[in-house]
Amino acid sequence: MGQAVLLTGQPRVGKTTIIKQIVAALGDTCGGFYTEEIRERGRRVGFKLVTISGREGTLAHIRLRDAPHVGKYGVNLGDLQAVGVTAIRQAIATKEVVVIDEIGKMEMLSESFRDAVWEALDSDRDVVGTIMLRPHPWADAIKENPRVTVIEVYGANRDVLADQVLELLGRKPGPPDSKEGQAREK
Repeated sequence: MGQAVLLTGQPRVGKTTIIKQIVAALGDTCGGFYTEEIRERGRRVGFKLVTISGREGTLAHIRLRDAPHVGKYGVNLGDLQAVGVTAIRQAIATKEVVVIDEIGKMEMLSESFRDAVWEALDSDRDVVGTIMLRPHPWADAIKENPRVTVIEVYGANRDVLADQVLELLGRKPGPPDSKEGQAREK
């Protein structure tokens, strides 16, 4: 069974930036998705899902009215299923590392998403992702899974965490353009 490393921390502390650094180092050995803000005129209006292969979908948006809501955001369960869940399951089937950014309140609204997360954790693949900081019964069960290592991101450690996660996965970190920075099999 592979390693599972989940980053947690306050919003906007740099979790997704670290995930992108890890993805860059792992190259074609990983699949899954990360999230990015949707901004209009400098204001955050939603979030999009971006797969490692470049497919995109809307996770949540302030203008999604007829959808389940988390705060002011309507959650697009259709795109979460079609883009996010599909990316997780494809990564389990074809990649060494499954990337899930993020495991949070919006994503947890989807039973298919919750199932896909457990499928990834029950697989022999390495899993790298982010998970909500605040207590939540389902998220806490994941954090307490013996396979999972949870690392809190904060200002003082965020610049070294990509390399630390790569080391935990048994992959040698290094400069992005070097052969040493590329993923290696265990």
